[in-house]
Amino acid sequence: MPKSITRTYSRYTREACSLLGGLIRAARKEHKLTVQEVADRAGVSRGLLQRIEKGDLKCEIGVVFEVATIVGVKLFDTDESTLRKHIRQTEDKLALLPKSVRKKPRVVHDEF
Repeated sequence: MPKSITRTYSRYTREACSLLGGLIRAARKEHKLTVQEVADRAGVSRGLLQRIEKGDLKCEIGVVFEVATIVGVKLFDTDESTLRKHIRQTEDKLALLPKSVRKKPRVVHDEF
């Protein structure tokens, strides 16, 4: 079995995940939903939902976003049509940028 990778996360990343987890927990409680009810609706285990609410950085981002949507936490400060507009703008921008990024090779001067 491969050894698990230990990742280091910035303080900003840790705090952002903690904030999102707290927002999800608060919204769930405001809607008077149990952990099990939200977990069932999201199709995840109760334990995974508890980890999401604690801000665990190892939770899959798609699941976190789905849970946030289920309890009504807005991920972006826009409505659906504006979100689609931003997606199109980003796709247009990516179409203009190169497909891959390559560093220029360093010239080695080995004349001693």
